[in-house]
Amino acid sequence: MTASPKAAGADLGVTNATVLSIALPIILSNVSTPLIGLVDTAVVGQLPEPHYIGAVALSSTIFTFIYWAFGFLRMGTTGLTAQAHGARDSVEVGATLGRGLLIAAVAGSALIVLQAPLSWFAFRVVEGSGAVEGEAHNYFVIRIWSAPAALANYALLGWFIGLGRARIALLLQVLLNGLNAILDAWFVLGLGWGVAGVALGTVISEIVAAAVGLGLAVLMLARIGGRPRFATIVAPQGLRRAIAVNADIMIRTLCLLAGFTWFVFQSAASGDVLLAANAVLMQFVSFMAYFLDGFAFAAEALVGRAIGAGSRRNFNDAVRLSSLWAGAISLGLGALLLLTGGFLIDALTISPPVREAARAYLGWAALVPILGVACYQLDGIFIGATRSVDMRNMAIVSLVVFLAAWAVLHSTFGNDGLWLALLTLNVTRALTLAARYPALVRDAFPGPGGAPRPAAQT
Repeated sequence: MTASPKAAGADLGVTNATVLSIALPIILSNVSTPLIGLVDTAVVGQLPEPHYIGAVALSSTIFTFIYWAFGFLRMGTTGLTAQAHGARDSVEVGATLGRGLLIAAVAGSALIVLQAPLSWFAFRVVEGSGAVEGEAHNYFVIRIWSAPAALANYALLGWFIGLGRARIALLLQVLLNGLNAILDAWFVLGLGWGVAGVALGTVISEIVAAAVGLGLAVLMLARIGGRPRFATIVAPQGLRRAIAVNADIMIRTLCLLAGFTWFVFQSAASGDVLLAANAVLMQFVSFMAYFLDGFAFAAEALVGRAIGAGSRRNFNDAVRLSSLWAGAISLGLGALLLLTGGFLIDALTISPPVREAARAYLGWAALVPILGVACYQLDGIFIGATRSVDMRNMAIVSLVVFLAAWAVLHSTFGNDGLWLALLTLNVTRALTLAARYPALVRDAFPGPGGAPRPAAQT
C-alpha cells in the first residue's frame, strides 16, 4: 500500500529510548563479530603447524577487503527501506529488499565466476610463505562459494535496520557467529579437516544465516502485506535508483578503504616497530568504531523513516538525539583509552620497542573517536536520506585532502604526521558533509508541512 499524506506526516515519536533500541543491539552485534576471528585462531591454534594460523588470517583478510567493498548493500538498503517504511509504502519496503537481494545474487555469482583472477590478484598483493599461501588458497576456493549468501546477509541486515528491527539483526549475527564457532570446532578438532574445515564452517554459517533472515523477512512481509511482484522489484525507476545509490556508496567506501590502506602501507614503510605499534593502536580505533556505529545506524533508520513520513520534527529529533549519544560515547571512549591504553598495549604485545612506540602515539588514537564522531554521524544521516552523490563526492575530496596532508606532514613529523593526516581525513569528511547538510534538509522538506521529495540523486 502507499501512504496517504496524513499517514506520511504521522508523528513517529523519536525519543532516547527509540535511539537506544536500535543502537544497543547494533553495538552488541558489532562487538560479537571480532569474536569469530578469535575462535578461528583458537581452533587452528590447536593444530601442530604454525602456518595454519597464518593461512586463516591471510585468507580472512582477503575476504574482509572483498566484502567491505560491498558494504553499500547494507547502507543503501537501510536508507531506501527506512524511507519506504516512513511513507508506509509496504510494497516498496518489500521491493527494496528484493532489489538488494537481486544485486547480492548477481554480485555474489560474479565473484564465484571470477574467483580465479580474484585469487591470483589477492595472493600477489597479500603475500605469505609457500605453506601459508597453499592453505590460504584452499580456504579461498571453498569460502568463495558462499559469496551470494554473504552479500545477501548485508542486504538483509540493512533491511531489518531500516525497519528499526535491530534485535533481529543482532539475532542473525549471533546465529552466524555462534554456528560458525561450533562448526569450526567440530570440523577442525573433531573431524581433522584443518583450514578447509574453517572455510566450510563459514560457508555453512553464512548460508544458514541468509536462509533464516530471508524466512523472517518473508514472515514480516506477509504480516504487513508487502510482498512485491517480481515486476515491481525490477521496475526500471526503482532499480535505477537502487543501483545509483549503491554505486555511489561503493565509490565512497573504496575511497575510505584507499585511505586506510595508505595508512597501513606508510606504517610499513616506517619500519617493523612503527608498523606493529600502529597496528595495535588501530585495533583500539576499530573497536571504538563498533560503539559509534550503533548510533550512526540509528541515525540511518530514524532519519530515513522521518523523511519518508515527511516529518521535519522527527528528523530533527533523530539527528539531535543520536548525535548527542554518539558525542557523549566518543568522549568516554577517548578518555577510557587514555586511562587504560598502557595496560591494553601491554596485553597485546610483549615487545618492549613496540610497547614504547604505541604509548608514544596513544594520544592520536584516543582523538580518533572524538574528532571522528561527526563524520560517522553525518554518514548515517546522509545514508538515511540516500544522499549518495554527496557521500561519494565528499569522500573523493576527503581522500585527496588526506593524501595532500600526508605529503606535507609525514616528511616533517614522521609517524605523528601520519596520524594527523588520518585525523584530517575524518575531519574533512565531517566538514564537507556538514556543508551539504542544509541542501539535504531543503530537498527533504521543501516547504512547511510539505511532503519530501525523493532524496536519491542521479
